[in-house]
Amino acid sequence: MKIPMALLVTSVAAAAALTGALAQEEKPYQPLRPDQTAYLALYKEMVETNTTLSSGSCTQAAAMVAGHLKAAGFAASDITQFTDPAHPKEGGVVAILHGTDTSAKPILLLGHLDVVEAKRADWTRDPFKLVEEKNYFFGRGTADMKAMTVAWFDMLMRFRKDGTHFRRSIKMALTCGEESITAFNGAGWLAKNRPDLIAAEFALNEGGGGMTDGHGNLQVQTMTVGEKASQNYRIESTNVGGHSSTPIRDNAIYELADALVRVRNYEFPVKLTETTKAYFAMTGARRHDDVGAAMVALSKNPGDSAAVATASKDRTYHSLLRTTCVATLLDGGHANNALPQRAGANINCRILPGETPEGTRAALVKLIGDPRITVTLVPPIRPLAQPLKLDPKVMGPAEAVMKKYYPGVPLVPAMGTGASDGIFLEAIGIPTYGVPGDWTDPDGNGLHGLNEREGVRAVFTGRDFWTDLVRAYADEK
Repeated sequence: MKIPMALLVTSVAAAAALTGALAQEEKPYQPLRPDQTAYLALYKEMVETNTTLSSGSCTQAAAMVAGHLKAAGFAASDITQFTDPAHPKEGGVVAILHGTDTSAKPILLLGHLDVVEAKRADWTRDPFKLVEEKNYFFGRGTADMKAMTVAWFDMLMRFRKDGTHFRRSIKMALTCGEESITAFNGAGWLAKNRPDLIAAEFALNEGGGGMTDGHGNLQVQTMTVGEKASQNYRIESTNVGGHSSTPIRDNAIYELADALVRVRNYEFPVKLTETTKAYFAMTGARRHDDVGAAMVALSKNPGDSAAVATASKDRTYHSLLRTTCVATLLDGGHANNALPQRAGANINCRILPGETPEGTRAALVKLIGDPRITVTLVPPIRPLAQPLKLDPKVMGPAEAVMKKYYPGVPLVPAMGTGASDGIFLEAIGIPTYGVPGDWTDPDGNGLHGLNEREGVRAVFTGRDFWTDLVRAYADEK
């Protein structure tokens, strides 16, 4: 789930355009180098392989990847395809390019093969055909996240064909189930059942990236350092009901409505991580308004109530400051002429690193304050979100590659407020970072929506950026 950069760096878009690299999608990106042409063929093949949960097959995509790796010279023993018998179409693939130093911990390239559903009748173009138009690639998965997924195995193929040897081993895990909680989650399965296959010092994942001002000017790149955990809760009121001609105040729908109002009005305590402190300090300094000043103040003193109130006016900053819970689904009653016997709602919470699902449930119970209302965790219950450090071994090489590709554009650490498969790896001690490289426009490029697209220039520049970034990490002392 690639989070639109507009949801992470709105303040930078509000600031003056920064000098530096330009991402001008209106300019054609031609001609392609031979290696880029080969990558484009793989990108097309992957986008046109339907990997939705309803009608697609990640297993087919994983087999395609495995076939290309073998053709590039990978031994069969260095490629592992896996699936669950109960979910035959939701398989994945793991591969390794061996390093020269067996004492050096590997790095891991993580990606998901599955995509969000896409109905042809709703799209302007066929969502499962890669269409290049107006300097964008259109198609489901073009941005989330098949450009990066293909870049991962494409670079391993090139390294193997070229005979490139790195100090560290480079592992790659392409899995299914990231886009749906009802699917077989390959990253979670690997973490639980085959941690040896993915053991690494750290992993590189989706979630980072850049954003333009909507006019081709690249304004910022982010590195995702830590993320919130997503957890659903069901709150429910029950009643014996009765005939609607003789109503009483003890009504399940009214009780639920009162509880939802309390959830709406509640603010979880403000807590800043190392990542969000750096984010607020760096991003706030680029704003020349009251919100920017409040962000800088909060980076120094999270207890500044006036600064909290000012920064929280922005929905993105409000989310970064605290755990959040919001009602997303509602149901109740059983007949038009009967008092409701049951009313319930789904509450989706995004929980800060270091906090627990059970602790959040206890907070909901306390704030609702009604023993008639039950609050239960809705499976699946994901691992706890782990706070990550701004590790110089991770941030340093990224900053160096940034200077090469995007001079003058800042690299800002950011906390992910969505949910990625990185949380499963972090639970077994593999810090996972969402790397910079490509970029989106302020409208989010149709991620999870209609007519998803990725800029042609962003695709090819991002691919080259990621290749150099992996080279830097793989040879790092």
